[in-house]
Amino acid sequence: MKTSALIAAIACSSASAFAPASTVSRQQTALNLKVGETAPDFALVDQNGKTFKRSAAKKPLVVYFYPADSTPGCTVQAKAFQSEIQSIRKEFKADVVGISGQGAESKQKFAQELGLDFSILADEGDAVRNQFGVPKAAFGFLPGRVTYVLDKDGVCTSVYDNLADAASHIEKAKEALAEMKPAPKKAGFTLPF
Repeated sequence: MKTSALIAAIACSSASAFAPASTVSRQQTALNLKVGETAPDFALVDQNGKTFKRSAAKKPLVVYFYPADSTPGCTVQAKAFQSEIQSIRKEFKADVVGISGQGAESKQKFAQELGLDFSILADEGDAVRNQFGVPKAAFGFLPGRVTYVLDKDGVCTSVYDNLADAASHIEKAKEALAEMKPAPKKAGFTLPF
């Protein structure tokens, strides 16, 4: 009897060991920052050695997390944002920051290679990536590629998660910015009826 009680106790206390792997995986890769929530505040150093603080940006902000500097997909993504950065700043009065886990020296080299004139931030140790809850990709082997669009108060209005199609992030970000843009005001007097 003692033996069967011991076996039952062990089985009950370690039931999670028998949980399907997909359940555990989903828990580890769920996006923590959701639309409608305020993004975590952070301060990271960019490619020029300047500290960027999220709460100091009093305008809409595109925050995109990418796996690594100077890799093929990340280069495509950075070039896509660079090609649209002036439009984003002018049309939407917004800015863009890219974030990955390499240091400031790597960021500086990557920015110079591509001629980037927006900030890419060094998140060594992935503290900010973890605060945002960016999931791992490729069965947990790679850091994920996720783009968040925040309004001027830091509230998340859009989350786009797509590792494979790096270039698609710019269009999704612009769509989200366009939805936030206020309707143009009509000039002149209008009758209330």
